[in-house]
Amino acid sequence: MAEVLSIHPETPQRRHIVRAAEAVRRGAVIAYPTDTTWALGAGIGEKGALDRIVRLRRLEDRHQFTLVFEDLSGSGAYARYDTPAYRLLKSHTPGPYTFILRASREVPRRLQHPKKKTIGLRIPDSVIALELIRELGEPMLTTTLRLPGDEYALTEASDIERRAGFDIDLILDGGPCTMDLTTVVDMTGDVPEVVRRGRGDTTAFD
Repeated sequence: MAEVLSIHPETPQRRHIVRAAEAVRRGAVIAYPTDTTWALGAGIGEKGALDRIVRLRRLEDRHQFTLVFEDLSGSGAYARYDTPAYRLLKSHTPGPYTFILRASREVPRRLQHPKKKTIGLRIPDSVIALELIRELGEPMLTTTLRLPGDEYALTEASDIERRAGFDIDLILDGGPCTMDLTTVVDMTGDVPEVVRRGRGDTTAFD
């Protein structure tokens, strides 16, 4: 059963952040809050954790995975973008957006879209998430915590524990999240394309 750590959403206890980061390094699957929905997280090199997430969510082979970053400073090693794209990313992060970009060779092939060779980039406006990535020292694989058959993502840690606690190792309970998804913007073409409208404003991309 998942270990549940009650953590403050604005001033997260460092001991809990450290414990969660250590768990990710050991190959754990964790649930953590973001500025939109709850998300699942795992180390980018942990194939076993990835396989568990795929089974838990029953993801298709063509699922677009995302990496969550603390900021843009280290993202260029994993995702390819030019100066105009960087300016758009800079002006919309941290925030409720997922940007689809060309993956670099640093991204394990199993995390890339099998045909497009892309990866999602996410910098959530969440103190807990950003502190976790900072402590981890590298980006983390992430995907929305929405269970098979559910129309919406789960919003409460207690529901996550009850329904998925045997498939998740640790839950960082920073309080309820929304059911709002991120806005997804494909940055791989000549112009940005909004492929899913979520919580983020899309004015700059329309």
